[in-house]
Amino acid sequence: MRLPADTTIAENKLLRYLLLPQVRGDKSAFLAQAGYVLENAGQLLHDLRAQIVSVDAVPLESNMFGQYYEICGSLIGPNGVTLAVRTIWMTEHLSGITKFVTLIPDRRRAG
Repeated sequence: MRLPADTTIAENKLLRYLLLPQVRGDKSAFLAQAGYVLENAGQLLHDLRAQIVSVDAVPLESNMFGQYYEICGSLIGPNGVTLAVRTIWMTEHLSGITKFVTLIPDRRRAG
């Protein structure tokens, strides 16, 4: 199934979580390999949105907050490097809004 085209990707998730170095669970160094940095956060947003419309989402677990989905795909960064990624999304039960949760390096498919 494809996620809705109006799926939400919060700017703070990009700027304060994915692209900003973290003490635990850092994603910024992984994304920097492909050239994704704070200065081109818009490119990462664009590339994540492209996955929503082109790659099927697989249902994962559901809990009291919502139904979770996973998309396994690739991001081709600004420098041309391809990253194998898993992105997690959630459709909230109460609001019906689908939103981006996290991005995980997909080491199962990494070259």
